[in-house]
Amino acid sequence: MNKKELVDALAVKTDSSGVAADRAVNALIEIISDMLKKGDSLTLPGFGTFEVRERAARTGRNPKTGEELKIAASKVAAFKPGTAIKAALNGGGK
Repeated sequence: MNKKELVDALAVKTDSSGVAADRAVNALIEIISDMLKKGDSLTLPGFGTFEVRERAARTGRNPKTGEELKIAASKVAAFKPGTAIKAALNGGGK
């Protein structure tokens, strides 16, 4: 599913216009992005948690030449699914 399909599904599910659904999706993406930029996490009970994780600096290897290279430490966005989502994916939920 891409963003347009998500907007269309939200419009149908909430019986609202496509424009309103698009604004809602854009606002949600902006809120989650802002929370992650600040280093905060966002927990949606029953769904999961969006959080920032730290990646340590490490040594990598160029697959073409085999040369070692240093990969800098970085922060990455991560999603940890909640128990309801895990159960649904494994046949135990709705």
